[in-house]
Amino acid sequence: MRIYFDNAATTPMHPDVIAHMSQLMGEVYGNPSSIHQAGRKARIIIEDARKSVAKELNCSIGEVFFTSSATEANNMILRRSVQDLGVKRMIISSIEHPCVLNTVKELEKLNLIDLEILNVNNLGLIDLSELKTILAKSEVKTLVSVMHVNNEIGVIQDIESISKICQENNALFHCDAVQSIAKMPIDLQKVKIDYLSGTSHKFHGPKGVGFMILSNDYTLLPFITGGGQERELRSGTENVPGIAGLAEALKIYAAERTEKVNVIRALKYRFKLKLKAALPEILFLEDENPERFIPTILSVSFPENARTELITFNLDIAGISASAGSACASGVEQASHVLESIKFPEDRRAVRFSFSYFNTEEEVDDCVDKIKKIFS
Repeated sequence: MRIYFDNAATTPMHPDVIAHMSQLMGEVYGNPSSIHQAGRKARIIIEDARKSVAKELNCSIGEVFFTSSATEANNMILRRSVQDLGVKRMIISSIEHPCVLNTVKELEKLNLIDLEILNVNNLGLIDLSELKTILAKSEVKTLVSVMHVNNEIGVIQDIESISKICQENNALFHCDAVQSIAKMPIDLQKVKIDYLSGTSHKFHGPKGVGFMILSNDYTLLPFITGGGQERELRSGTENVPGIAGLAEALKIYAAERTEKVNVIRALKYRFKLKLKAALPEILFLEDENPERFIPTILSVSFPENARTELITFNLDIAGISASAGSACASGVEQASHVLESIKFPEDRRAVRFSFSYFNTEEEVDDCVDKIKKIFS
């Protein structure tokens, strides 16, 4: 049996989600834009899903919009904020996902914005005082984009403090919450986030469907025009089974979030303990504060040698799915901007192991044994 420890890249679909979607694919085939019964039935499913997302995030139903991915959502938010809201400056962290990093760099290259990049410390945390200083430099319309949880090292940013700083300086706040949705509670009535993005396949839902939360305070114009779906903001016939699958996966995770996360936390702790005992020379790219790193992600630093040169390939051959850096790239190992930002030593190799509530203690033990054999 293969061991799947790459859940930060994507998660296996929950069996109940598969069953729910399969039923809908056979029974609900109407176009949600049609006014006849078949269309209305599909429309009800979409709106029920919208209510589920709004309930989980404690926001208005009218602020939830479905997309094909978080990448699409982030692109729309960043690009349309320039065109529609007159944003002239963007501030991001140096460890943002490429769909944010590459988009803002393109906007800068087109001379549409001034770009400021926040440094991070060796744990990956931004300096809140630096954010305050940069915001205070100018009163130009500004959007701050900082991800909630980093996809490579799992560090959790203090979005509550970031939100307050943005409010104090009249800046918009966009948060890529892809790695935290479902796994961590987010209450948008307590933390003011103007724009937030998520995607289904990170919490055991289907691929090809995501969502964005757009604050009613700052409305955007359509990113994709056409038939006027998603209240004219994102045209294109909706992926009804996918949207329903997203909502179902979110409900399943949120219903027993504490229990599921505790299972994952225990697996991560067991993995760290056993791996360190087997290979004392390894390092973990996190500290011992459980509040600073999400339980689902663990980056492990191996010393550079002949065995670590192709570590992820050797793991794959041994039946273990893990990643070197972010998997949202070409599939070829390359230098990670995240590891560069935290001053990761060039003479070591990093591997990301990421867990889900479907993983087991037996898989953890087997994985450690196989890693020991690779290095023996």
